[in-house]
Amino acid sequence: MDGIKVVSFCHFLQGPAAAQYLADMGADVIKVEPVAGAHERHWSGAKVFVEGVSGFYLCANRNKRSIGIDLKSEGGREIALRLIAEADVVMENFRPGVFARLGFSEDEMRRVNPNVIFASASGFGSSGPMVGRPGQDILIQAASGMISATGAPSRGATAVGAAVCDQHGGALMAVGILGALLKRERGGKPTRVESSLLNSGIDLQTEPLVNYFAGNLGRDRFDRDENLATWFHEAPYGVYPARDGDMVISLCTDTALAEALSSDTLRSLVGHDRYEERDAFAAAVRDATHTMTLAELSARFDEHGVWYSPVQTYDDLADDPQIAHCEVFRDVEVRGRKVRLVNHPNRYDGQVPELRFMALEIGEHTREIMTEIGYAGEEIDGMLARGAVVEPAGEALEKRVV
Repeated sequence: MDGIKVVSFCHFLQGPAAAQYLADMGADVIKVEPVAGAHERHWSGAKVFVEGVSGFYLCANRNKRSIGIDLKSEGGREIALRLIAEADVVMENFRPGVFARLGFSEDEMRRVNPNVIFASASGFGSSGPMVGRPGQDILIQAASGMISATGAPSRGATAVGAAVCDQHGGALMAVGILGALLKRERGGKPTRVESSLLNSGIDLQTEPLVNYFAGNLGRDRFDRDENLATWFHEAPYGVYPARDGDMVISLCTDTALAEALSSDTLRSLVGHDRYEERDAFAAAVRDATHTMTLAELSARFDEHGVWYSPVQTYDDLADDPQIAHCEVFRDVEVRGRKVRLVNHPNRYDGQVPELRFMALEIGEHTREIMTEIGYAGEEIDGMLARGAVVEPAGEALEKRVV
């Protein structure tokens, strides 16, 4: 994406994650922040701040340049429109209607840049009865049925332990933008791209939802043995206890599983329907696995062709040889402290996209970006003096992550 300019008015996770995917692929992503900084600078899960820098910010703002603008000021709006005039893509994830009320309607943007691709992310879409509701990951997990399906009627709803809708929503937004860019490059009309967290939550459940509706099933199918991972797979698909940890078992034949675990109960169930009798299968598997170690189970499963994986903790990931080989993590120095970040997920010609920079300061690139769009030094100084834009103090500028 070298040569593609993206202006991102995004905050929280969905929009910033989408912009980060594009930035990693080489796009020049300009992050437009409020003068006090984007939301993700001021909050972090588990209250993690690295020398004052939010862990939440570090996870989704790689390879972007930052400009701090007061969009409600006359000068700030003028700067933003100049940025839009030179952009290939404009991204925003305010609540529906807010960006237009700030003076950046689609019509206004197309007035200054007829070829711009305008991408919006929201919680529930740009219209409909839920349009005004706040959109946030766990709310979407609830609204999309995900929490219900992960849990079961007999034991209650269970949330997924990560912001999966936000992150997937970012990936879907990036995919939509790439499609719109390709269409435009082939001579097509510039496209309005819309993504939503609700659609993201539904998309993550395509397989179970299609099976549920196509099979005319009811919620009784959600009740299952506590070791079974999903409501729609046949046993043993799930998580089972070992003497020194937990083991996931996925695909295998019933004969191979019975022999691997030396279980007479499982042998008696060979040939039975592993979906309709999934609870009986799961109970028999649990009775066999809990007496063995992970190493013993691994050896038995390897011998009999059972698909499995020991359940790893986050601490285990740091020393996992496959993860190290795939360069999943990257150690970066942030204000003198080493931090482990997650790399871009894809590889291009076998390579991890490089980390070009990380804007640790609000408006770290304000002066540089304003110069690029035609502002002279004295004009920039005037805008800074009036508070239309901000830049960090000189000392902070010398501490960039490269």
